[in-house]
Amino acid sequence: MPVQYTSIMEEHEAVRTGAGIFDISHMGQFFVDGPGACDWLNHMLTNDVSALQPGQGHYTLMLNETGGVIDDLILYRTGPESFFLVVNAAKIEEDHAWLTSHAGQDARLRDESDAWAGMAVQGPRATEILAQACPEMELPPRNGIIATADGCIFCRTGYTGEDGFEFFCPADEAEARWKNFTSAGAVPCGLGARDTLRLEMCFPLNGNDLSPERTPVESGLGFFCKKDSGAYIGGDVVARQKAEGPTARLCAIRYTGSGAPPRAHYPVLDADGNELGELTSGVLSPTLRRGIAMAYLPATLAKPGTPLLIDVRGRQFPAEVVKKPFYKRA
Repeated sequence: MPVQYTSIMEEHEAVRTGAGIFDISHMGQFFVDGPGACDWLNHMLTNDVSALQPGQGHYTLMLNETGGVIDDLILYRTGPESFFLVVNAAKIEEDHAWLTSHAGQDARLRDESDAWAGMAVQGPRATEILAQACPEMELPPRNGIIATADGCIFCRTGYTGEDGFEFFCPADEAEARWKNFTSAGAVPCGLGARDTLRLEMCFPLNGNDLSPERTPVESGLGFFCKKDSGAYIGGDVVARQKAEGPTARLCAIRYTGSGAPPRAHYPVLDADGNELGELTSGVLSPTLRRGIAMAYLPATLAKPGTPLLIDVRGRQFPAEVVKKPFYKRA
């Protein structure tokens, strides 16, 4: 669909103070059903699937045998034995292959990613705009999902730190639906604004901050792993790290002054100039007007206030570890 974007700063502010719309048609849509669906998903995912009632959703992760993150996703329960999964775009084929290779008894998996388009309306005016664009539609509660009579899906999860809705429709309806939302006042936004918004909230991004080499405990997502470690793949590693503590942690890092924007893969140094690793994400925060980033650091250096240096093409800028998030939205 044709989209006219403005600047990242303007898009960021549109979401923070009004409402922006993001094209998420590239995300993957999986459906699982059958009498064994709940038990199978509980084996494949870290969060407790049985805790969901029909119409509810939650954030969860899919791990490999060593506890590394294959993908982070949103799981919704649409009925007693039916579920809807929204997976990351770059992980559609890998996720499907992993799930298929661990096929569960009496559980059916369908990848319908090519059939759907998605868009997300995010911001404090999201409810107002959705009510205007779809006046006949009952909007779902927080972390909820509702299927419409005309074959669409409304979710309310968000990934920007603001209230927000995800809308999925048949792919051939995408352009008309997009125009309906923008006509109601949603400002078109791109992935750059999504990145600044989610990083201000310290929401990790798969492929940057999350990887098959890092566990949920290291990335600060242990809360989304159920207590029964034997119930899901990789759970034994997660339980051990929870008990013993990880050797590295994903930390929030903020410049202490001005400096060139931090980016992923820039080296992170301690105060004496010794290299500790590299940034996994980094931006110039539109809200804070300062460089912010995340990186895995030795657990001994993960305490807020720890001084650091960020190397930007040979220039070093003072920074420090800070408490998450960088900016908490109202």
